[in-house]
Amino acid sequence: MKIISSVNQEVLARSVQRARERNIILPTFAQQKDPRKIPAKIVEKLKGLDLLAIDPLNLFRITWKNDPETGGFGEGNWVEFPKEITGVDARIVGLVGRYFPTGAHKVGAAYGCLVPQLVSGNFDPTTQKAVWPSTGNYCRGGAFDCALLACPAVAILPEGMSRERFEWLKEINTDEIIQTPGTESNVKEIFDKCWELRGERGDSIVIFNQFEEFGNSIWHYQMTGGIIEEIYENHFKTDRSRLAAFCSATGSAGTIAAGDYLRTLHPGIRVVAGEAVQCPTLYQFGFGAHRIEGIGDKHLPWVHNIRNTDAIAAVDDEQVMQLMRLFNEPAGQEYLRKQGVSDATIEQLPMAGISSIGNLVNAIWTAHYYEMDSRDVIFLPLTDSMDLYTSRQAEMLEQHGEYTTDMAARHYGRYLEGCLPTTFRELNYFERKALHNFKYFTWVEQQARDSEELRAMWDEDFWAELFSQEQVDEWDQLIDEFNEATGLLKSL
Repeated sequence: MKIISSVNQEVLARSVQRARERNIILPTFAQQKDPRKIPAKIVEKLKGLDLLAIDPLNLFRITWKNDPETGGFGEGNWVEFPKEITGVDARIVGLVGRYFPTGAHKVGAAYGCLVPQLVSGNFDPTTQKAVWPSTGNYCRGGAFDCALLACPAVAILPEGMSRERFEWLKEINTDEIIQTPGTESNVKEIFDKCWELRGERGDSIVIFNQFEEFGNSIWHYQMTGGIIEEIYENHFKTDRSRLAAFCSATGSAGTIAAGDYLRTLHPGIRVVAGEAVQCPTLYQFGFGAHRIEGIGDKHLPWVHNIRNTDAIAAVDDEQVMQLMRLFNEPAGQEYLRKQGVSDATIEQLPMAGISSIGNLVNAIWTAHYYEMDSRDVIFLPLTDSMDLYTSRQAEMLEQHGEYTTDMAARHYGRYLEGCLPTTFRELNYFERKALHNFKYFTWVEQQARDSEELRAMWDEDFWAELFSQEQVDEWDQLIDEFNEATGLLKSL
C-alpha cells in the first residue's frame, strides 16, 4: 500500500520556492526517530529557541526525544508509576508527550500526514488550505505544522472542547477555526463539515482526516513504537523481563499502531485499546457521550488494524476525572504522599492529561486481567499534560467544591486500590473480524471508501506493506530532494 504514487513537479517547484523564501528545512523521518542525525548547526540553534516558537527550526523538535533541560535531545521522557499508585507488581511506564511542540504528540501525526503530500507536490501551499478535522490535539498539531511550513490551515473541532484548545489556535493565527456541534463524542459532525467544505471549496482545500490518513499510523508505528522499544531495551530489560503490553486509547488509531511495531519484536505482547464506557463503541458496538477528551468514538477508524488488538478496556470517565483531581489538587497530592508516593513521582503526575489517565487505568486493568507480575513491563502514551485542562479543573471545582482529604481518601480507595478490570473485553478472532467489518458503516456507506479495500485490509500483508521501512525511506528521499532544491542546508 503506497501512500505516494506520483510527483507533481509543477506544484513541487512552487512549494520549494516558498520554503526557500521562508527558510524552511524539513526534517526526515529518520531524523525524527534519531535526532543524532540532525545537522549539528541546527541542534545548536535549537538550544536558544523556545519550544513553542513559530519558527521553522522547531520542525526538528517533532520527536519524542526533546530534552527540556538542555533544549537539545536525549533518550526521551517517561514516568514510571509506582505500586503505591497502580497496586500491581508489573512495571507501568508512561511515555511523556508534554515536550513536543504544542505539548502533545499529535503534532507528529500531523507531520506524517502533511509532509509526504507536500514534498511530492500533491499539496500546494500557494493555492490550497490544509484542513484538520479533530476533537482537539490533532488540529492543533496540524495548525502548528502549517504555521512552521507557511501553509494555510483550517482547524475543525467540536465547540464543547476545552477552552485552552481554542485560545491556543487563535494565538498562533490559525487561518480558520470551525466549531462543530457537540463535544468529544461528536465525530460524525466533524466529518459532515468536511463534506460540506468539499462541496463549497473543491480543490482549494486538502482534508487531512487523521481517522483515515495512513500517515498518522505510519508515523506512530515508526516513532512511538521505536522509542518504546529503545526505552525498554536501555532501561527496563533484564534477563527475566517481558515487554508485556501496550495500552492506548484508540482515538484516531494512530498511536495504537505503535503496538503493530512492538509485536514484530515481541510477538507475545498484549495490545489493549481504551475507550470510555459511556460510549462503548468497541466494547459493545455502543454509543453515547463522555468526558475523556481526545479519544474520539462512535466508529472504528479506517487506519486501525483491529486484527492487532487483543482487548478493549472501557474506562469510566468519572474515574478518570476524579483521578485528575487526586493527582493535581494539593489535598490529593498530600494524600498520595502519605500513601508512600514519592515527591518526585507527584511532581510528574501533571504530565498525564485526561486521556493519559484513562490509559493508566487501562494499563492497571491489563496487569490485573492477564495476572502480570514483576517480570512484566507495560507502556502507555501520556499524549498530553494537564497544561491543556486547567479549565476542566476549574469546572470540577465549581461542580464538586474544594477538593478535600476525605475526597482524596475515597478516590484513592475506589479508583486506585479498587481499580479492577470490570468492563474489559478480550477479543477472539471472530470478534476482531466483526469489529473490522463494522468499519463498513462509517467508511463505505458514509465516507465513500471502497469495500474492496476494506476486505484487503483484513489481510496481514496489507499492514506489513503499509508499515514497511521502504515506504518511509521513499518519503525521506523526497524530503532530501526537497531540501537540496531549496539550497538552505548548504547555506547553514
